[in-house]
Amino acid sequence: MTLHRRRSLAIVFAAIPLLSSCATLGQIHALKDVDFSIAGISAIRLAGIDLDGIQAFRDLSLSDGAVLADAWRNQDVTLAMEIQVRATNPAENAVDARIVRMDWTLLLEDRETISGVVSEETVIPRGQSTVFPVVVRLNLLSFYEGSARDIFELALSFTGLGGEPKSLELRALPVVETIFGPITYSSPVRIVRGTVGG
Repeated sequence: MTLHRRRSLAIVFAAIPLLSSCATLGQIHALKDVDFSIAGISAIRLAGIDLDGIQAFRDLSLSDGAVLADAWRNQDVTLAMEIQVRATNPAENAVDARIVRMDWTLLLEDRETISGVVSEETVIPRGQSTVFPVVVRLNLLSFYEGSARDIFELALSFTGLGGEPKSLELRALPVVETIFGPITYSSPVRIVRGTVGG
């Protein structure tokens, strides 16, 4: 092999890490430009009671009232719901954004509550939107005080049909797939912040 050819190959191999780094930065930059918002909240249940169509405490049936009272006595009034997160990747982004994992934390009324993980891979093509669920389960009595009716009104806010307006924030630590393997963000990013209920 000639000296000139060896030098040419050396330059090519030296350029590979630089090109790889550029691709990685492109993927991370693409994710930073993704716009997140709440597409909706569904499958809302309080202590196992389906809140779909319920607008006030008086709408509870006698049997549902008994279930809520029993949950209150046992100090386990669990709110379960799915927060539908819409991720929009701008058309001007050069690459698709791909999230392989997302550790999240839910804040209600600016109070940190529970954390969880979305482990299913989500691909957000440039110029398109993707909706994925964040499944939440938390015992409201672990974070809030008040009567059974107060707790019920808090849960009802998430249906959008009743209850007082409540602030909701979802923070996350995304893991992005790159040619070097998964890369985790160094600090959490605010995925969504908004008001529900009212």
